[in-house]
Amino acid sequence: MSKAAWTLAIEALSWIELKRIGERTALSKVALQLGINDSKAVRLAHKLVFETIRRKNLIDSLVNSVVAPGSLNDFRLGLRAFLRLYTYETKVARGSFEKAVRIARMGRSILGWRELQKVEETLGEIRNINVDDVLKRVHNEEKVGLLTFHPTWFVKYCFLLLGRMEALKYLESSIEAPSIYVRINTLKAPERVLLSKIGKEGVTLEKVPGLRYTYRVIRTEQLLTRTQSFQDGFFYIQDKASCLAAEVAHPQRGMTVLDVCAAPAAKTTYLAQRMENKGTICSLDYSRRRMNVWKRETERMGVKIAVPVLADVRKPLPLKTLADLVILDPPCTSTGAFNRMPSAKWRLGKRSLRSMSRIQWEMLNVCGNYVDNGGYLVYSTCSIAVEENEMLIERFLKWHPQFTLVETLPRIGRPGLRGQTTCQRLYPHLHDCNGFFIAKLLKEPFQRDLDVSCRN
Repeated sequence: MSKAAWTLAIEALSWIELKRIGERTALSKVALQLGINDSKAVRLAHKLVFETIRRKNLIDSLVNSVVAPGSLNDFRLGLRAFLRLYTYETKVARGSFEKAVRIARMGRSILGWRELQKVEETLGEIRNINVDDVLKRVHNEEKVGLLTFHPTWFVKYCFLLLGRMEALKYLESSIEAPSIYVRINTLKAPERVLLSKIGKEGVTLEKVPGLRYTYRVIRTEQLLTRTQSFQDGFFYIQDKASCLAAEVAHPQRGMTVLDVCAAPAAKTTYLAQRMENKGTICSLDYSRRRMNVWKRETERMGVKIAVPVLADVRKPLPLKTLADLVILDPPCTSTGAFNRMPSAKWRLGKRSLRSMSRIQWEMLNVCGNYVDNGGYLVYSTCSIAVEENEMLIERFLKWHPQFTLVETLPRIGRPGLRGQTTCQRLYPHLHDCNGFFIAKLLKEPFQRDLDVSCRN
């Protein structure tokens, strides 16, 4: 048991709650602040944070049942984080009594004996609480939410969207951590050469059927980002669904491509790879910080044809010509990636779907104006909500009759809903990846509207 790992985990959980940031960002910032660079400690803290956040609603319900009529929120941030981690390790993960004692001692050394003295009795009661007693007190949808670790509103939404049986399979799929995928970067060397070099660093990969350059990580002896192959840009860590979206776009050598909401560069680097660094990619994002990440990633991956453009995509863009291909992967609620970014599900509510869809509509409506005649617009999100996907596409087609839906190839996912069978939907429980939506639209050759190149 590592004191450094537990210190990092307690502080990261506190940051996630206080600053409403993601798990990876919190862990990275806290590790840097505390000067913790031991890979084993970081890996253990990563596991503790992700698995605890994944089960936050059940953990909070267990603790609240013990401290009633008080609440977990009555405690200070650090102690609150420790109680959640303790409950996960000793109750949810069913750790032994001896382990519970060691964790209590660890908490005392990190937080101080005065702080932990406030909850010493609570620690014993948490181990003795009966989960079934807690579940008996709640209604059906909330019970499903506690057992599958989802907000009640999202359980109800999935029941309506997928039907009860399919929804249960979908919700249960997030209990386990998802598979990790990488894309081999042939801009650096032939695929077989890169696979050999990556394999020598203890990384075992399995080819994903139907997709080029995409592999599932079977085993790795160290963090992928710490391998020399990663540093040299031999691969990009990218979900299978995201790789599919880039392949559906089907960019060609010499094209002018507009990559909207481009940071942190997953799409840009794959587009450049498929185009063999021949043509032009205009990569737009509104965040200077995110575009700094984009710059680092494009350099690491050997991209030569991408131009960064800092712009708010909800407004007319600083472009002079039209693009052969426009790809929009807008901000979304990430309902399809809750198993990969578990903290997101506790920050969102049903209203988030409506507010996010308004932003997505503004972006989609603008992007339609920058597609050349005979060109394509590809729209994708890591959300399963129809408000962010099919309903927006329906509205877009009514406002822009010169566009028509076309097939999204290769076919890996299920057909889209609301009659949009050419679109694709992917689900974690069916496709072992993020929940995802992909639509591809062709702009019929009517009249030319504008002239595409990026303004430097």
